[in-house]
Amino acid sequence: MEKFEVMLSIVKEDLYRYTGEISYKAFKQALKIPGFKFTFALRKIQHSKKLSFSGIYYRLLFQRYMYRYGFQMPNFTKIGKGFYIGHFGNIVINGKAVIGNWCNISQGVTIGETFRGPKKGTPRIGNEVWIGTNSVIVGNIKIGSNVMIAPLTFVNIDIPDNSLVIGNPCQIIPKSNATEGYINNIYNKKV
Repeated sequence: MEKFEVMLSIVKEDLYRYTGEISYKAFKQALKIPGFKFTFALRKIQHSKKLSFSGIYYRLLFQRYMYRYGFQMPNFTKIGKGFYIGHFGNIVINGKAVIGNWCNISQGVTIGETFRGPKKGTPRIGNEVWIGTNSVIVGNIKIGSNVMIAPLTFVNIDIPDNSLVIGNPCQIIPKSNATEGYINNIYNKKV
C-alpha cells in the first residue's frame, strides 16, 4: 500500500471515531474538534517529508495546536489508528510510548517515562484502551487490549487484557467487556 493510501486509511479511522461517518462533510465538521485537528496534523507530519511544503506547514500547525489545546506530544509518537482525544487540556504523552488502535485519552492524562529502577522506560498500550481523566501511566509496562483505566488512576504495573483498572495504587478487576460503550465508532476492525 502506498504511503498516501496508508495515511488516508488511518485518517478515515480517526475521522470515524469522532463523527461516526466518512464524508467530506464529516471531515469539515471534525476540523472544528480540537482532538481531531491535532491528530490530523500529527498524521500529516508522519506521512510528509520533513522539508516539504506540507511537512513544514503541518509541523507549524501541530506546534500551534500543542500550545493552544494543552497537548504535549512529540510528532514522532507511535499512535495506532482510530485515536480519540475526548477533551483538550493538559495531555502529556512521552514520544517513546506506543499506543495501539482505537484508544481514547481524556484530559489531564500523562503517559510518561521512568528513568530508573526495574520499570525504566515507557508504556506500551494495546488496542481499545480507554484512559480516564487525570490518569497517570508510567514506566516500562504493558497495558493489554480492552482495558478501561478509571479517572485518577496511577498505573505502573502490567495490566492484562480485558481489565478494569482503578485507584492509587491501582487495582485490577477482570472484566470481559471493559470498554463496551466507551470505545465507539470503530470503522474497520481488521487489525
